[in-house]
Amino acid sequence: MQLSEILKMALGSLGVNKLRSMLTMLGITIGVFSVIGVMTAVTALRSSIETGLSFLGSNMFQFAKFPVNSGGGPEGGRRRYELRRDVTIEQAMRYQRLMEGVADVICLKTFNQGGAQAVYNGRKTTPNLTFGGSNEHFLTANQYAIATGRNFTPGDIELARPLVLIGQDLVTKLFPAENPLGKQIKVKDRTYTVIGTFEPKGQSFGGSGDSIAIVPITRYLGDFGSERVSVNIATQAPSQVLYNETMDKGVTAMRIVRGLKPEQDNDFEVYSNDSLIAIFARVADMIAAGSFVISGIALLAAGVGIMNIMLVSVTERTKEIGIRKSIGARKKNILWQFLIESVAISLAGGVAGILLGVLGGNGLAMALNASFVFPWDWAAIGLIVCSGIGVGFGFYPAWKAASLDPIEALRFE
Repeated sequence: MQLSEILKMALGSLGVNKLRSMLTMLGITIGVFSVIGVMTAVTALRSSIETGLSFLGSNMFQFAKFPVNSGGGPEGGRRRYELRRDVTIEQAMRYQRLMEGVADVICLKTFNQGGAQAVYNGRKTTPNLTFGGSNEHFLTANQYAIATGRNFTPGDIELARPLVLIGQDLVTKLFPAENPLGKQIKVKDRTYTVIGTFEPKGQSFGGSGDSIAIVPITRYLGDFGSERVSVNIATQAPSQVLYNETMDKGVTAMRIVRGLKPEQDNDFEVYSNDSLIAIFARVADMIAAGSFVISGIALLAAGVGIMNIMLVSVTERTKEIGIRKSIGARKKNILWQFLIESVAISLAGGVAGILLGVLGGNGLAMALNASFVFPWDWAAIGLIVCSGIGVGFGFYPAWKAASLDPIEALRFE
């Protein structure tokens, strides 16, 4: 028999019992969907990680009271960081002085943790505005740019002037038909004059980079107090070559302003874009490992289901097998036919799982403003695994069918 004839007969046999074939495919589909969906989402998020997690500028590192992921650990771990001393504005300014000649860009910043709302002439923004204080280096350290107006000057920071830079969401909602420059807005019952607007930043991981208002850090602390407020310090190395040297000097300066003795551990965190990416990678790996376990169990159950259905099919078609053998079909022809049926069921389920996984994973990724991707490598791995399941769990039923005695098979009722 030609391979094409065997293939046609195998697919025809599956078409006779469509519902049973589809239900058998479902287990494979679920298993493949779970891992492809997760890996698609992770791949899509990783493809936009530079814009999503790299909120620090080029060659930047940052000192802070809390680590990036302190909120995700056990309560005891979070409490340990809360007991640390705040990084005060006086310490931050002393750090600036110690780093003169080492780094030109040192951004001091602190943000309101509860969200804020901006008001102008009866118009209001949503109450989840990102509001905080910083200095003239905020743009460089956080990858913003001025669209209209001007940036803060050192004099604005030194004199604590009531000025504000606003994002495009505030421009749209508060000034739909007028120029915002020179206008006075209220944020948390304090009045500030708009001196500049940021260029559009866009969405990132479900949040808007355009819903932001920044005032001079000295003004912010003067208006709202410095008690229980910790200042973050972002420092830009002059070049990638000097990055490690600059960070070492920065850590030394930070230990000096914190009054730490040589034997004492750092009571502050230091992180960079690389550390943020590493944190995301660890979380992604944990999610992927969980999806592999779930999909492995589902695929194992689906493989057992395929074997069961194929054994039932061998029993139902015993007489058919006997007739085919009696008119010249060889053992390998029968073996190939049943193997092809098993692999076809497995591959069809795998293809359905891949398509659903890609759609589901990209749906989640796009909700977080990541770009659409198709994980060709994982799709290929999925098809190979499905083929292996089809062969592995379908071989015994196929061998059993091929080994039937034609005389006994013809007598079967």
